[in-house]
Amino acid sequence: MAQQCVHRGCGKHFLDSSEPCTYHPGLPVFHEGQKGYRCCKPRVLTFDEFLTLPPCTTGTHSIVDDTLQPEPDINKLTPEQVDAKIAAQNAKASAEPAVARQAVSTQQAATPTPKAEVVEEVESDEEDVALPSGARCKRKGCGQSYDAKVPRGEEKCVHHPGAALFHEGSKGWTCCKRRVLEFDEFMKIEGCTTKARHVFVGKPKTGGNEEDEEIKEVRSDFYQTASTVIASLYLKKVDKTTSSINFKADKKTVALDLRTSDRKRYCVNMELFATIDPEKSSFKIMGTKVELTLVKGQSVGWSVLRSGDRGTGEIIQAGRAGRV
Repeated sequence: MAQQCVHRGCGKHFLDSSEPCTYHPGLPVFHEGQKGYRCCKPRVLTFDEFLTLPPCTTGTHSIVDDTLQPEPDINKLTPEQVDAKIAAQNAKASAEPAVARQAVSTQQAATPTPKAEVVEEVESDEEDVALPSGARCKRKGCGQSYDAKVPRGEEKCVHHPGAALFHEGSKGWTCCKRRVLEFDEFMKIEGCTTKARHVFVGKPKTGGNEEDEEIKEVRSDFYQTASTVIASLYLKKVDKTTSSINFKADKKTVALDLRTSDRKRYCVNMELFATIDPEKSSFKIMGTKVELTLVKGQSVGWSVLRSGDRGTGEIIQAGRAGRV
């Protein structure tokens, strides 16, 4: 019988516990709007990007949570105690002198509550669509895998239609009232909305006869090490399902066809400053940018990213960002 791996970033169903498992051994970190894991360096801004951070450690699957745990906290609260604590704080605030309340109000005005991300709920699958084995539901908070033995008409998708909300240590969803303190507890908050049928693929985006708006340029920057160049192309809402990035065999060209969910398109063959290794190079599509990891074909310093860019005369040192 298949079991589900409990490692962070994995969650796959497995039959053989010796199968390779890629996961995050560290705890989640949320600080000043940035999100990531203690075990690796990438930091992102949106919760959707956080969920797609590539795992940094390879091991084997497990049904026992053996990842790093936070230090014991004698003040650890249950969900009921969280509600009680919030109520007590509100009561205390209302009992404070007017001057103190005014000072608190001034401080809160200087640090406004962050707005939740605006999300569009994923639409349902089309009838008779071919589903890949092991596909997982795309709706937030569901995570169920496709089971060919269960008729589509008998599926029930329990999920969160809202956005993740993190504020002053509490964590929850904009679509329901439940709030918790720990991230692991947040991931276990049961969905508040039920729909028939999961969404394993989603409906293809069609625009009829309407053409995407062509974008001629996007802002970019890069930094480099002795062996790699990490370039960022800033374009929001890039659609992973309709976009393509191809490292050409000539070792000097990257074919970009980036399409966004709000009907914009950036299509260009980007000729690089120097040769790369196409087989070892890679890319990541995030909520606000596309990141290219270009493995150098030769250990030379790049003064610019593209061959047609005008050099500034500055020597770009390894590990130092240079905007282009």
